[in-house]
Amino acid sequence: MKILIVDDSSTMRKIVMRTLRQAGYDGAEISEAADGVEGLAALDECEVDLIFSDVNMPNMNGLEFVEALRGRDGSAATPVVMVTTESGAGAMDEAKSLGASGYVVKPFTADKLRDVLQDVLG
Repeated sequence: MKILIVDDSSTMRKIVMRTLRQAGYDGAEISEAADGVEGLAALDECEVDLIFSDVNMPNMNGLEFVEALRGRDGSAATPVVMVTTESGAGAMDEAKSLGASGYVVKPFTADKLRDVLQDVLG
C-alpha cells in the first residue's frame, strides 16, 4: 500500500506515520508533503492508495487540496482522510461535501485511526 501524508507540521507527519505503523500498516510505503501544492506534485510522481491530509495548511489548505484532487484524472477516487484539530460538525460536513472519505480529530490513537481506515477502505 502507498500512502501520502500531507501536513505542514513535520512533527505531525511523523506522528501519523508512527500511528499508521502501530495500526498495522508497517509495510506501507509512505511519502510526505508539506501542503496541498506539494501533495498534488507528489501525486504527479506516483499514484497512492490512500491520503491523509491536514485541513489548516499554508499555500493550499486541505479542503482546497481535496477539491483539486477530485478534479484530477487518476486520483479522483483516491480515499482521503482529513486529520485536524477542528472537531465541529460544520468542518466535517464541508470536508465530506468536497470529497473527503473520512475524518480524524487530533489527538488520536492507533485504534481510532484503524477504525477510520476500516470505514474508509472496507
